[in-house]
Amino acid sequence: MKLQLALDRLSKEDCVRLISETRESVDWIEIGTGTIKEHGIAFVEATKREWPEKTIVADMKICDAGRHEAELAFRAGADVVTVMGFANLMTIWEVISVARECGKDVMVDLLEITDPDRVAEIAETGADLFCLHVGKDRQGTEEASLNEQYPLVSGLKDARIAVAGGIGPESVPALIEMGVDVAIVGSAITKSDDPGKAAAELAALLQ
Repeated sequence: MKLQLALDRLSKEDCVRLISETRESVDWIEIGTGTIKEHGIAFVEATKREWPEKTIVADMKICDAGRHEAELAFRAGADVVTVMGFANLMTIWEVISVARECGKDVMVDLLEITDPDRVAEIAETGADLFCLHVGKDRQGTEEASLNEQYPLVSGLKDARIAVAGGIGPESVPALIEMGVDVAIVGSAITKSDDPGKAAAELAALLQ
């Protein structure tokens, strides 16, 4: 299972420090939506230039103008871009088309998606990497559960699954049981007193 470090609501300096401290343990580095909005798409480019061996995820959360926004992120060096599952199917298809042209990848964010039929429709566009996502504002509430979201993707053949939203060491058994491919971790690492140690411990659990 890949470990994706989510960098959001952080200064450039803190992002660089966290990547430096965790680089031996993390596989994918996510430049979060808020970070892109605050520091610009150039920060994606700078991150890829500094750590070219890492898979860089630009969490663009694309919901319209799919081709333009995907090209913007891929030109900046992103290896993966995110598109929202509630976007028009044509938008999702455009993002996937650009990714294929560039030899890159697309992660479909299923934030607030509740209908497995909708996910099946998205899969028909060619999408095969889906993110089960408990949003920041819902984390810690009783109804927020990745286990409840898993049926959205459980019927998809050959789909790769990522999970995001309050993921920490206590989440690992459920992730392994679900056969998750990418664990997206933010606060459990970024707010740790020792991010390098926290990332290493998580990476060991995810093996």
